[in-house]
Formats: sequence, C-alpha cells, structure tokens
Amino acid sequence: MNALSVHAPVLLVATPLLAAFVVPLVAKLGSTVRNAVVGVFTLLTASLAGLVAANVLAGSGAPSVYVFGANPLNLTLPSGMHVPIRILFEVDGMSAFMILITALVAVAATLYSFSYFKEHSGGEMYYPLLFLLLAAIFGMEETGDLFNFFVFLEIAGIAACGLIGFRPWRGRSQEAAFKTMALYTLSGLFVLIALGLLYGQHGGLNIAYLSSRVGAGMLDLVALGLLVVALGTKAGVAPMHMWALDAYGEAPAPISAVLVASSQASLYGLFRVLFTLFGAAVSVAALGWFLIALSVLTLFVGVTMALLQKDIKRLIAYGAVSQIGYMLLGVGVGFTTSGSRPAYGFVAMQGGIFHMVNDAACIGLLFLAAGAVHRASGTRDLNRMGGLGHDMKWTAALFAIGALALAGVPPFNGFSSKLLIYESSFAASPILAAIAILSSILLLAVFMKVFQAAFLGPRLLENVREASRGMLVSMLMLAVVVVVFGLFPGFFVDKLVTPAAKALWLGRDAYVRAVLGG
Repeated sequence: MNALSVHAPVLLVATPLLAAFVVPLVAKLGSTVRNAVVGVFTLLTASLAGLVAANVLAGSGAPSVYVFGANPLNLTLPSGMHVPIRILFEVDGMSAFMILITALVAVAATLYSFSYFKEHSGGEMYYPLLFLLLAAIFGMEETGDLFNFFVFLEIAGIAACGLIGFRPWRGRSQEAAFKTMALYTLSGLFVLIALGLLYGQHGGLNIAYLSSRVGAGMLDLVALGLLVVALGTKAGVAPMHMWALDAYGEAPAPISAVLVASSQASLYGLFRVLFTLFGAAVSVAALGWFLIALSVLTLFVGVTMALLQKDIKRLIAYGAVSQIGYMLLGVGVGFTTSGSRPAYGFVAMQGGIFHMVNDAACIGLLFLAAGAVHRASGTRDLNRMGGLGHDMKWTAALFAIGALALAGVPPFNGFSSKLLIYESSFAASPILAAIAILSSILLLAVFMKVFQAAFLGPRLLENVREASRGMLVSMLMLAVVVVVFGLFPGFFVDKLVTPAAKALWLGRDAYVRAVLGG
C-alpha cells in the first residue's frame, strides 16, 4: 500500500481543513480564482473519500486503524509513562459508507453553490465555513475516540450555525441560527458530561477500549442516556427535532443539503454508541423497542406536520425529519429481532442503513430544487406559486424524481430501502409495517400537492427563468443516484450496504480487536 493510501484517512480531514484557511486568501484574487480553488479542493476531498472507502471495502469492511504518531499502539514514553492507546482513526464498513454519503452531498452542494451565490458577495466566508463543516463531518465518521468525536461534533455545530445564519439581512435566518446554536450547545454539554462519567469510571475514551469495559452499572447507563438524547437531538429525532425545521428551512439551499449529511453523521454516532460501545452491555430487546418508539413518533411528527406547511423548504424539512424515522425503525427492528429472528434483523439493518444514502440523495435533490424555485419566483410560499413548470421544465422533472423517491415509489431508490424496512418490520409487528407504509402514502400525497401547487396550472408569476446550468447539473447528479440506486439496488446493497450493516451488526468484536488485539 502506497503512502497516499496509508495516510488517506487523515488527509480526508486535513484537506478540507486546509481549504478553509486557503480560500479566504485566494478570494482576494477574485471570484473566478476562488471558485477554481474551491472546486479543486472539493474534487480532491471527494477523491480521498473514495480512496478511503475503497481501501476499507476491499477488505470486506474490516476495520482499518490509523494511529497519530509512532506505532505500535502501546507506547512507553521516555519518562516511563505507559500510554496504551493514543489518538486514532478507525474506519470500518459503516464509516466508509458514511464517508461516501458525505462526499456525494459535498460535491453536489459545492457545484450548486457556484451558481447559487454568483450574484452575491460573501463567498470568502461561505466556502471556508462549508469546508470546515465537511472536515468536522468526516472527522466524526472516522474517529475511534469519543473525545475527538465530541471535538468534531462541536466544530460541525459552529460551522453549521454560521452557515444557517449566513444571510444576516434575513431575521428568520438569524433566529434559526440562534435556536440551532442553543440546542447544539445543550446537546454538546450532554455529550461532555457523558464522557466525563465514562472517563471517571474506566480511565479512557477510546471507543474500542471502552467497549471492552462498559457494563450495566448506573453511571454507564446514565452516560448512555445522555449520549442517546444528545446525538438524537443533533440527528433531528422527534421530539428533539425542533432546531432542524428552522435550520433546514432558513439555511441556503446547498447548505440544507449538507445539513442532512451532518445530521446523518450524528445518527451514525448514535448507532456507533449503541452497537459498538454498549452493544454487549445493555438489553438489546428493550433498546430496540425504545428506538422503534422514537421512530414511530418521528414518522408521525414529520408526516402530519408536513401536511400543514405552506413554505416549500419547511415542508421538505418535515419530510427530512420523517425519513430519520425510517432509519431508526430499521435499526430498532434489527435490535429487537437480533436474538429471536436474526435473518429478519439483518435485513432490517440493511434497510435502515440503505435508506441513509437514499435519503441524502432525494432530500438533497429536493432542497436544491426548492432553492432554484425560490431563486426564480422570489417566494417560498406555495400559495403564491403556480405554473412554474411552464418555464422550469427541468427543475420540475427533477423535483418530481426527488418527491417520488422520498415517498418510496418504484423504481426510485427510496422504494428499495423502504421495501427492506417494510418486510423486516412486519416480522416484528404488522402494525409497524402498516405505519411505515401509511406514512409513505401520506408523503406521496403531500408532495404531489406541492408539485401541483408549484409547477402545474396557469402562470401566476412573470419573468420566471429556468435554473442555471450549474444548478441543474448538481441536481441531475443527485437524480442519477436516485434512479441508478433504484434500478440496481442489489448491486449497491451487496457492495456498500452489507459491509456497513455487518460492521455494526456483527463487527463489534473486530472493531475492538483492531485496537486491543486478541
């Protein structure tokens, strides 16, 4: 393995971090030079993400450990102090899967941003914040240490709040940023308290090390509860989803798409805590039903509140919240049936994990399309739109693809992952399958109503223009993922989803052995 492959995990974080410092400097040379540098760094970051994922998936998702400093992991300092585990990245099949999702959204959002912000200043601040957010997300997905996960989580929160409130002339954007900052700060405090409890109990914060030591003691369970609440909040799980609606709705359209990847990184952290860290220490059935209860609540809140919305971006935001419910349902059913019906449990895990990439693609596509609609019409109010399809045929078609995929209509990607969830949840309870199917039907009704209100009927607005070529290309990129993943789901389930599901479902021991040996 060459040096680039060996150091790709750390370069994946270092490259966007470097870009965050370089872009403000080159911005003084003009927007053309700045955009060229941003494009180069984005493509380099995406290439590194592909390299990291390819190296891990080539080994069937087995954990790959990158240690900061000299090897081996066990180190005796000149002072004689023994350091058993140091700072490290540990990338397995699940981490690689999340890295690919983030890279996909990053490329689409950056390309879209070139056209979206062409007429506005502030790119010297916008792109550094975007790269800082991407560096933090990749760090969350790669780190094998809880304290560094907390650090990356906080960096992501700071960058996200700056991007949500990026348009200071919009009072609602500032309000959304403040609300997000308040809830992010509270959830970050919960994570920090949990880490303090775990460190006080076990003397370390390495995930593999803690996994070998945590039990069902009171302090460990309190730490688990704090982590579940904190990460559930940052993932947008109901009833802790309040920030997400304002954040998704008020952030610039490309940032709304990236925030989906950020929320999924927090959801990944939750899954890592539940499966890898506490998987051998808690009641699997009880935890599974707890996740199922959260999933049903999230589905109910997302779908029913979407019915009442007139703001197109806020409506999509509720749709994004509802999709978190499907992911939790798949993982919760996997937990619940792992002992009694493991075959169904694994299918449920595959469905929940597969839905993460499908959700990122179709929700990202919808947010980008909504941004194009807002740019062309000057409004986000569905009651003031109408007939946009006459002048925005490509945007209308791409929006329809995203809406159908979100509702789980074949042959788009949302159907493939939801079918796995329907099948496996029926094994746990037919009622769960009925709730999941009903939610998809209601979502279909909601988004068909949106499509009719925005794109069909007579023209209500004058001087409406189609989205720019750059915006259309970025939307088309996500639409291709939606269609291809829907037409060939078996290939992607085998190559991407199954290694990720096995890393969580069966990979705890391998994750621990990669660091501790044995």
